[in-house]
Amino acid sequence: MPVLTVPSVRKYAAGTERREIPDSKAAGLYLIIQPKPKGTKTWALRFRRPVQNGKRKPAKMTLGRVDLDETETSDKPVIGGSLTLRQARVLAAEIDRQRAQGLDVIEEYKAAQRRKSATEQDRAANVFGSLVRKFFVEYRTRKWKTRPRRWRDNAALLGLRWPAGSDPATVEPEFVEGGLAKTWQDKPVADLDGHHIHTVIAELGDSGRARKTHAVLSVFFAWLLKQPIRPVASNLAAGVHRPGPPPPRERVLTDDEIVAFWRGCDGVNAPFGALFKFMLITGCRLREAAGMKRVELSQDGIWVVPALRSKNHREFSLSLPPLALDIINSLPVIEGGYVFTTRGDVPVSGFSVAKRQLDAAITKVAGHAVEDFRLHDLRRTCATNLAKLGVALPVIERCLNHTSGSFGGIVGVYQKHEFADEKADALQRWAKHLIGLTAQKSDKAVSMRGRRGK
Repeated sequence: MPVLTVPSVRKYAAGTERREIPDSKAAGLYLIIQPKPKGTKTWALRFRRPVQNGKRKPAKMTLGRVDLDETETSDKPVIGGSLTLRQARVLAAEIDRQRAQGLDVIEEYKAAQRRKSATEQDRAANVFGSLVRKFFVEYRTRKWKTRPRRWRDNAALLGLRWPAGSDPATVEPEFVEGGLAKTWQDKPVADLDGHHIHTVIAELGDSGRARKTHAVLSVFFAWLLKQPIRPVASNLAAGVHRPGPPPPRERVLTDDEIVAFWRGCDGVNAPFGALFKFMLITGCRLREAAGMKRVELSQDGIWVVPALRSKNHREFSLSLPPLALDIINSLPVIEGGYVFTTRGDVPVSGFSVAKRQLDAAITKVAGHAVEDFRLHDLRRTCATNLAKLGVALPVIERCLNHTSGSFGGIVGVYQKHEFADEKADALQRWAKHLIGLTAQKSDKAVSMRGRRGK
């Protein structure tokens, strides 16, 4: 039996048949040379496995490829690695020692490979990109047991974008370039710590986006802690400073500003102009109005907003004045059921672009740039003008579907009157006031600068 040396291992050449050359210094160790054209050289170990069913079966274990470099490293030789002659002998001796202890090294190796594979699969499943997608598919609010109303906005904060109207459980999202989901797509959440979260929030500054991102990440990590196999040990966002809320807004459009807004809506692409007018008439929230379906409207003009789409998950109804119904009837009926839509099967989207169009149109009407005007100010403007018209506060709050204020605490528990007639009268009075304002023929320039109402 030959004694293998580095020069002899290098000298052995591949032939037309597979060759096995034993090493006399290591029991069971062989140099395996594959036939041409590949001629690959590997180390293998031959031995007998422990007695099974009264028999000892022969076994062969491939240790790894031959490394002809004579430079030795401090790395421990492992099965499957590239091995020098000395490393192959060390590994063969270690396996022989394990066999002497009664271990079935073949079964032990297979079990180790299964554990390694399972670990790698767990690691792949527990990277940020996979888990954040799973979060938006599975997460439900604790109180309402539904997806958050603004789950798409929350997903966008973390760099995921789903097509409008799509179900995240059946549709793959787009990873936004530069977004957190893209940046951390292949990063195991176990490798994240509070410093990573702090860096993300700090880069956003003291802004509303920073505050919302912090909130979404906090809910995400809290959700991870409730999973059967927890990939994190704590809520990583819990110890990171969350920027405080901005001061409450008080912006209310004056009469002249309302006229400029109303006329400016005519310069905005359909159906956004109609949607914005409808919001001012009803005082409803953007998402509530944008998601309106024709089946929610009765023949006598009553609009029922389902609980699933209202902010407080409380169904409410409004008897729409003729002005609001005229706006709805001016829109084409598109198959799919939505009122404010361009496709029919999904509600309108792209509000940022539409808001910029609206600002430009109002500026053209007013002769001045728009200052500090947001769409939600329409809701405050409606409520303020209802009060000016003498509408009682409880009726205003029912128009806005508020459950606090007059209906907070014990009152909200026992007082269930919906003020349907009073709400209908209030919106009709407000609509008539709007008609009077917007019908004025004045050519005077109206300014949206520096005007504030309470």
